[in-house]
Amino acid sequence: MQSTALTLSPLTPLLRPLNKNPNHRYGSLWNLSSLKPLGLLRSINGLSFQKASHLFSCSRFNARRINESFLISDGRCDGFKVRATPVPGNIGDTNDSSGLATSMQLGAMFAIWYILNIYFNIFNKQVLKVYTFPATVTAFHFGCGTLIILIMWASNLYHRPKLTRSQLAVIIPLAIVHTLGNLLTNVSIGRVNVSFTHTIKAMEPFFTVLFSVLFLGEWPTFWIVFSLIPVVGGVALASFTEASFNWIGFCSAMASNVTNQSRNVLSKKFMVKNEETLDNINLFSIITIISFMLLVPAAILLEGVKFSPSYLQSAANQGLNIRELCIRSLLAGFCLHSYQQVSYMILQMVSPVTHSVGNCVKRVVVIIASVIFFQTPVSPINSLGTTLALTGVFLYSKAKQLKPKPKVAS
Repeated sequence: MQSTALTLSPLTPLLRPLNKNPNHRYGSLWNLSSLKPLGLLRSINGLSFQKASHLFSCSRFNARRINESFLISDGRCDGFKVRATPVPGNIGDTNDSSGLATSMQLGAMFAIWYILNIYFNIFNKQVLKVYTFPATVTAFHFGCGTLIILIMWASNLYHRPKLTRSQLAVIIPLAIVHTLGNLLTNVSIGRVNVSFTHTIKAMEPFFTVLFSVLFLGEWPTFWIVFSLIPVVGGVALASFTEASFNWIGFCSAMASNVTNQSRNVLSKKFMVKNEETLDNINLFSIITIISFMLLVPAAILLEGVKFSPSYLQSAANQGLNIRELCIRSLLAGFCLHSYQQVSYMILQMVSPVTHSVGNCVKRVVVIIASVIFFQTPVSPINSLGTTLALTGVFLYSKAKQLKPKPKVAS
């Protein structure tokens, strides 16, 4: 079944659009009754003028069929012919197919996000196990990300942003805590099992709520507080029964929670004006470049220059030859930047709550994959603690969807 909509097309192909109202997406539309002085026919292709006007003005879908190459000047329309254009009647089918395509795209992106995260943790653990310099390794990861970003901008795969001083003043603190968060995570992964690090990082919601109360004055609902009980209890239970437990690994993972959640609070507290905001991809890209520039001198100061042949050979003597060490380091840097990039792309397509639930599932997948790959011994009580913590994170994500009922004035 097809309906008919009106379109305007210019008689002269050299005319260019002059859109005087930038808020209109499809150019300026006007009432067809203004065309009466031009002596246009009231009946067009069998349609009454009133019906045509109704179709023209009330259907946004039909408005998309308007040829935008027309010239408007002083409210008059010169040199146009009016013709009827068939509009498909299966709009619902088109919407259904586009919704299915979007769902399939999201599913593929979530799968890529999880797979890249799994491989990053595996490669990263293999490198840090024999090359015990987390600051140097983290700086190398940021260097890989910086190289990918520069290639992406140079080849126009993504548009390069134009930074202002006000933006830079906001981004630098975010980059500092981002750098610390990644560095502390690598310190923890180098000291304890991957599964235990990610179990501790399940405490992130606790620090989110804590910092929101302290710095933003946002008090949590009862259900959010209730969801934090299994998170805290599960992490405590897993810590007491963890075979690889040591205080450096535990404290660095906990400190990474503090830095990561303080980054989120900073991004809310020092929000840039709407006209100056960057999209998520470019914001993450700039943070990565700044983190690389900050961490390289810090790594040299903390650990010295550790890319000398003697240090590489020392790492090779512990199980990985120099070639394997370099390849795994490159793959870890590529996977880290890629999965974070995909994460920001997903965040642009879904709500923060959906993204939070997906992140919870990702942590479960990474823990299971690392336990299987590294054959990590896990006791029943340790498994119970990890399950409790991750269940609490999931409940926290769902509790954020529950909005408090507005108080009714008496």
